Amino acid sequence: MMHTLTPTADLKTDVDDVARLLSADGERIADRDLDPWVADVDAHHLRALYRDMALLRRIDAEGMALQRQGQLGLWAPCNGQEATQIGTARVLRADDFAFPSYRETGVVYARGAAPEGFLRAWRGEAHSSYDPREIGTAVQQIIIGAQTLHAVGYAMGIQRDGVDQVVATWFGDGATSQGDVNEAMVFAASYEAPVVFVCTNNQYAISEPVGVQAKAPIAGRAPAFGIPSMRVDGNDVLAVTAAMRWATDHARSGKGPAFIEAVTYRMGPHTTSDDPTRYREKDEVERWGRRDPIARVEAYLRGMDELDEAFTAQVQKDADELAAAVRSTCLALTTAPAISILENVYAEPHAGLDEEKTWFAAYLDGFAEEAQR
Repeated sequence: MMHTLTPTADLKTDVDDVARLLSADGERIADRDLDPWVADVDAHHLRALYRDMALLRRIDAEGMALQRQGQLGLWAPCNGQEATQIGTARVLRADDFAFPSYRETGVVYARGAAPEGFLRAWRGEAHSSYDPREIGTAVQQIIIGAQTLHAVGYAMGIQRDGVDQVVATWFGDGATSQGDVNEAMVFAASYEAPVVFVCTNNQYAISEPVGVQAKAPIAGRAPAFGIPSMRVDGNDVLAVTAAMRWATDHARSGKGPAFIEAVTYRMGPHTTSDDPTRYREKDEVERWGRRDPIARVEAYLRGMDELDEAFTAQVQKDADELAAAVRSTCLALTTAPAISILENVYAEPHAGLDEEKTWFAAYLDGFAEEAQR
């Protein structure tokens, strides 16, 4: 199932050696491995995916603007990665469980988060913006790769419950250099845990290009752990959907974990504290801009005469309304007392936590005394 390159391949230029079903111009391409998994995907399904990606891009733009205006402390943009996030997340069942990284706003959206679900943690008001149990999605993890271990542990629990749920976890190309990700794959393979690993290869781990960390396709690492893998065009939502259906079917049927490398591109900065112009060229960004995932599926639908102006106008209206709701929700948030950061850390109170609260309260009081002088 894996599309691979040679060990000496330049991963910065050989991004076309991936499985895909839609060209950058929106032309349908046959692929014997992927085609069977999307045989039932019709224009209605594709329009829904198009709408999801458009709304996600609008949420992302609003998050960027809110951070620049001082309303959020940080934002991790996902512009350009909409097909990877929506294509994978929409395959999951409601009773499956997702373990995203900090950049998977699209997964959080697809799992049903309300506008506040995109904001509170990025504003620094709480450890999580949503209740993980309500939307079947763990807290977005900012520690690189840690969520993969959590996902495997949850998946092993599913095994012991004797149910057919699956777990999915998302991480970047840089995270594959972390011990956590490799250890998670060891456990998943050894215990045949029903987990899908989704590596979003967006070409950069902060400022370091993927070719520095990986001299061969990242998808090639998984089989060494005993995990089947697939390398797909992460800007092709149809191909990503097919790959995720294959992977979840594999995991759900008791065959153990599966691995997807979705080759895409981070169009914006790593986070709002980053300046990507310092480490990548303008022509590279423009080249990837011509591979835009939303424009691709739009072109395909228009070529089939399955996308009219009324529908696109409604999508734009829905996106604007959602963005307005995100903004109004953010502006309505009140700043929590600083000491509240120690709440909801443990299930039960204990002496150590009480001691920390006492110390932190005294520390905060020191600022108040200073202000009175």
